[in-house]
Amino acid sequence: MSLLEKLKMKWPIIQAPMAGVTTPEMVIASAEAGILGSIGAGYLNADVTREFIKAVKSETTKPFAVNLFVPKEVNTSKQELEEAYNVLKPYRKKLMIADEGALLSTTDFDAQVDVIIEEDVKVCSFTFGLPSGEVIKKLHEHEIFTIGTATTIEEALLVQDCGLDAVVLQGEEAGGHRGSFIEPYQFVSLQKLLEGAKGKITIPIIAAGGIATKEHIQQAIEAGAEAVQIGTAFVVSEESGASEVYKNQILLAEEDVTALTSAFSGKPARGIENDFMVFMEGNKIAPYPYQNDLTKTIRLRAEELGFYSLLAMWAGKNLHLVEKGSVKDIVNRLTK
Repeated sequence: MSLLEKLKMKWPIIQAPMAGVTTPEMVIASAEAGILGSIGAGYLNADVTREFIKAVKSETTKPFAVNLFVPKEVNTSKQELEEAYNVLKPYRKKLMIADEGALLSTTDFDAQVDVIIEEDVKVCSFTFGLPSGEVIKKLHEHEIFTIGTATTIEEALLVQDCGLDAVVLQGEEAGGHRGSFIEPYQFVSLQKLLEGAKGKITIPIIAAGGIATKEHIQQAIEAGAEAVQIGTAFVVSEESGASEVYKNQILLAEEDVTALTSAFSGKPARGIENDFMVFMEGNKIAPYPYQNDLTKTIRLRAEELGFYSLLAMWAGKNLHLVEKGSVKDIVNRLTK
């Protein structure tokens, strides 16, 4: 059975699970347009994850995915966190944010897995690592299709060997966070990943990274992928939760204006280059997820004020090729 048949998709497209940008409306519209919608639940707790799933289920009976961030124990000192926090003080002052520290996040991963099972979600995908054998076993016992994320062939082989059902091969062209989990991180193009997967990766491959046109989809399928995962094209959709200033910066781009940075979250991610990214080069950055916690109020206030120079505007290298419209319009353009 092909991946399309297993996931009941009309088109070989998965809407990328963009934490913070994806809305219930986007996931619903994706499912109804014949592609696989994905909830980006990486930053949510179990209760909010359940509410999001219920909101989607209330408007569509078609399958959709929930994406989780695999937690990793991070060793950092109070001094390191204070140094990273102090680097950000000028921005807090400029935005008139109270200098009262930052609330550090905790993971709700295991409870989220239980919610996915209880809510009968059909697909669960993972980023930033591999879930335990116990988690995979639980999901498979409930007939939930599982997807891992890899940025190298070495990582893809580990995804395959641990028993996940499919793998997203994420090229370095991709917008947003790298799904890397083996250090030192490598930045490999999608084309090289697809070439390297031949004869090695036997589970279904989902290609991601810089895919913005019908031609890009066709090239990925011809190179061995069964489907593609697309993010940036849906960031500018009417159903997207991205701010208007963020959408406009993508739509105004006439060429690749992106760069990789760890400034916002502590993990490498590709976004539209701005003053904050440039300023943070060489400055102290806390490890993920703590840098994300330290910059959260800055990003929220910048969004309120329309200061794109301080926003994390994740986008892939081919952002200049995307066009605005509803999810349905965008899917039609990609499949016409």
